[in-house]
Amino acid sequence: MQFFISLSIAMLAGLLVSRLAKLLKLPAVTAYLVAGILVGPFLFGAIDFSALGISGLSHIGFSPADFGLAEGTTKNPAFTLLSELSLGFIAFSIGNEFRLKDLKTIGRQATVVGILQALAATVLVDGALLLLHFAIPDVLTPSMAILLGAIATATAPAATLMVVRQYKAKGKLTDILLPVVALDDAVGLVVFSVSFGVARALDLGTVSIVSVLVNPLIEVVISLLLGALMGWLFTFLERFFHSNSRRMSMSITFVMLTVALSMLEFRIGEVKIGFSSLLVCMMLGCVFCNLCDFSADIMGRVDKWTAPLFVLFFVLSGAELRLDILSSWAVLLVGVVYILARSVGKYLGAYGSCRLTRCDEKVTRWLGITLLPQAGVALGMSAVVLETMGESGVLVRNIVLFAVLVYELIGPVLTKIALTKSGDIREKTDEGFDREAFLASQEEKK
Repeated sequence: MQFFISLSIAMLAGLLVSRLAKLLKLPAVTAYLVAGILVGPFLFGAIDFSALGISGLSHIGFSPADFGLAEGTTKNPAFTLLSELSLGFIAFSIGNEFRLKDLKTIGRQATVVGILQALAATVLVDGALLLLHFAIPDVLTPSMAILLGAIATATAPAATLMVVRQYKAKGKLTDILLPVVALDDAVGLVVFSVSFGVARALDLGTVSIVSVLVNPLIEVVISLLLGALMGWLFTFLERFFHSNSRRMSMSITFVMLTVALSMLEFRIGEVKIGFSSLLVCMMLGCVFCNLCDFSADIMGRVDKWTAPLFVLFFVLSGAELRLDILSSWAVLLVGVVYILARSVGKYLGAYGSCRLTRCDEKVTRWLGITLLPQAGVALGMSAVVLETMGESGVLVRNIVLFAVLVYELIGPVLTKIALTKSGDIREKTDEGFDREAFLASQEEKK
């Protein structure tokens, strides 16, 4: 009873706040995150309804115990499963943007931009935080600065994809944006693993080449191989079904199965063999869209099925944002420097690499702004730091939580602005009639 009431309230809150956001011309993603904060453990979810005497009902919304914030509690595994499944479908959708016929024109540009903008963010955050270290050496250590620099590479694909879908963005900026966001995961994994090894060497005085270089490369390669295998098998089996409902069911089954398989881990000596669920599901979508003739139709149906799931995912993400960290001056100070340095790094890295690869002028000007959102991958990296770095890990985790709080609220808004300024989002009249699109279609018919 409690679980279903919490989910129902979350969905209802997300939908209602999204109506208000529409009046303010804000992206629905921002509305869902705000709704999550409202029904989360620091606001409405903190109210205890046990005094009402209703069996099985203690709160409406998400209580502190749901996310392991109360003493002696751990996060409800059901919420973790929902988040993992949602990210799997998001990655699958992004993978469907990697169509070979389109990548022939933007593949080289997307690869160069994806790598250079991520490295630029790392360099600027490392430099800014290492300078800050000399001002507050007791709070911020060099190893923490290096780890935060690595975490700065990550961009949240979920918020970006939702904004693109909501406003049906289409154009040169959107074409290169989604591949660049997808590449962030692979680049981020390698940079983080190398930085993590360097940070541990600074703290412990030892360094392992296996953990610094071998593990991250193995994770990227086997993730792509597993995704490719699942994509081929998915395409092969899909051809045996002709009903649209059966094909959609098969699609959902394979995404769930791929998410499950990506959780497997093996160890051979010092070498850890694990998978990135985002990379695996992206490759699943990439292979499927290039091998299956009717993939576009199936994806349209899957998108409709996953719409409520994505609403719930973002409301849950908003509920998980930690408002209590705002009471720490150290988190606020380091967090502000991190946010500013990362934002400048992402923008300048994207701007410079777009110039280098001769991208369209509007893409060059606005791409960097669309790369600011940060969430799941960054939180996953900070969780690794938390488990292994002791007190330093706690501060790193809190700084990332603060950055995610800021980026997730303003990132979708900035992404919408950038896509609008670039011409990828076309303003509609109150009746929803897109005059420019209509005239363009008439010209094509002629």
